[in-house]
Amino acid sequence: MRNASAWIERLSGFATLGADDVALLEQAAATPRLYGSQEGLAKSGDACEFAFVVLDGLACEFKLLPDGRRQILAYLFAGDMSDARQPLMPRWNHAVCVLWPARVALLSPELVRRLEQSPATARAMGRYALVKQAITREWLVNVGHRTAFERVSHLLCEIDVRLEAVGLTRDHTFDLPLTQAEMGDTVALSAVHVNRTLMELRRLKLVTFQNRQASIHDCAALRAVAGFDPHYLRLEPEPAHIDGN
Repeated sequence: MRNASAWIERLSGFATLGADDVALLEQAAATPRLYGSQEGLAKSGDACEFAFVVLDGLACEFKLLPDGRRQILAYLFAGDMSDARQPLMPRWNHAVCVLWPARVALLSPELVRRLEQSPATARAMGRYALVKQAITREWLVNVGHRTAFERVSHLLCEIDVRLEAVGLTRDHTFDLPLTQAEMGDTVALSAVHVNRTLMELRRLKLVTFQNRQASIHDCAALRAVAGFDPHYLRLEPEPAHIDGN
């Protein structure tokens, strides 16, 4: 299995990558580091030396409040990356940690510049960054206005689509190694409230969880109750370039 296969598949959804682009991405991911569950990649206040690419496993970006409460800001699934522009900042203003054992490629500013010298790779990374911004907006709406049931349902719909894009779902069944506390830190609910919501989803025969795996039984119904529209996760195909006028 190629080191960068999920990353390549993720970026290929945003631009057509040539053989040279693929080779450069493979080279960038050639020497990943293995991190264990709950191991930190960056702490708030650390110098910004690298951007991170999760090749497999699961990581998250989060903010920690002075009293220990945590707000998860983003999930980094296989093929996802932190903001490639992060090393332009002197220090991290949030933290990144692994939630489930992961192989992670570290991208130096020099390596990011090399990747961006390819027009196709730069376009793919730029369009990917736009989708990440769209996800952030949806998560803001989640904690601001959606009900607990809608929040959890919307999150599960989103994860299903994001994992499907890199071939990590089968008939809307996928690995989901998140604790109820971690889900609560994502949707601003207590673990107890998350548990009640998951039990209600199961009672309605919409979703079941077993052995760190989620199965969506009625995708259309779950999307309807969540108010989920997947278009924010998929940019329209690039327009064909026509030579001449």
